[in-house]
Amino acid sequence: MNQSNDTRLNAPPMALALDAAEHAAAHGDVPVGAVIIDRQQSAILAITGNRVEIDNDPCGHAEILALRAAAAILGTARLVNCDLYVTLEPCAMCAQAIALARIRRLYFGAYDPKGGGVEHGARIFQQATCHHRPEVYGGIKEAQAAALLKKFFASLR
Repeated sequence: MNQSNDTRLNAPPMALALDAAEHAAAHGDVPVGAVIIDRQQSAILAITGNRVEIDNDPCGHAEILALRAAAAILGTARLVNCDLYVTLEPCAMCAQAIALARIRRLYFGAYDPKGGGVEHGARIFQQATCHHRPEVYGGIKEAQAAALLKKFFASLR
């Protein structure tokens, strides 16, 4: 699942991100999904899930793939009118990419005390060297997002 065929908002973005996360898990990747919405056009630009294992790509995080897809559609690296919904607190790599893309608002589901880079760990948006800080809203559908992750990792043991 890489992009929406219907670009209008018909479902809550976090629900779409959770669906993308389930799709990623079904293909052996950590269940993280991301959606980018262009708020100026009320359009979905990207729906992606993790593809680290599928593509053998350490940068194949859902957020990175969504940023790439949205930038390609808009023809610009600056996604200033866009909001990102992701099922897990972004890691430091993804948080820096979000800042560089100038995402307007970041909404995420589950908090990630071990690998997060927004509210935990590197706290990228709080660094003096961070040139753009999106509005951040965590804990959106947190229980659902966390349950997907717990189920996935329990199945590996």
